[in-house]
Amino acid sequence: MSLDALFLSLRLALTVASILLIIALPLAYWLAFTSWRGKFLLESIVALPLVLPPTVLGFYALIALGPRGFLGRVWQQAFGHSLAFTFPGLVVASLFYSLPFAVQPLLSSFESLDRRLLDASSILGAGRARTLFRVILPLSWPGLITAGVLSFAHTLGEFGVVLMVGGNLPGVTRTVSIDIYDRVQALDYAGAHRTALLLLLVSFVVLSIVYGINRRMWSPWAKK
Repeated sequence: MSLDALFLSLRLALTVASILLIIALPLAYWLAFTSWRGKFLLESIVALPLVLPPTVLGFYALIALGPRGFLGRVWQQAFGHSLAFTFPGLVVASLFYSLPFAVQPLLSSFESLDRRLLDASSILGAGRARTLFRVILPLSWPGLITAGVLSFAHTLGEFGVVLMVGGNLPGVTRTVSIDIYDRVQALDYAGAHRTALLLLLVSFVVLSIVYGINRRMWSPWAKK
């Protein structure tokens, strides 16, 4: 088992999940409460990674992050190299790939809120920002937790986008999923089994935590 690949995957997943919560929160808030009829277009864009093959998304991400792409050119002018085949490039590509796993739980939580509570907050003189932080977010903790955990777990196990954008550079872009693939290619099934089993256990524990927390927070039988 490659500890470098494991730590790189954990670092990537934590970075992406943290950034996605910052991005997804205002995006989900706007989608939940806007009256714009064309919001379905933005919802469709956000949900695209759910239906697109990872190789397709990875291919276009590689073009965008490469030396001829807009993001790649801007990054190269600032730092002297493009984003492709670097850890920051993996982060940027993973943000797009895992975006729906952060937005959808938050959007569902916001849309399920009792609008009478929001109306009462407005009548009492609270502005949108105060209502968001004092009413909406405290009632949406299950959605926040689910968004963070699903983003982490989804990024931790991604393969296609990582391979297309980052390649297979040890210590730089070689994640756990790439390590498993390499071991299978080398017929090291025992090593691949150990790494895959660890990833399976981590994913199971992460999902058990989020389902357990959500059930306890929403169950009427939870002990006070």
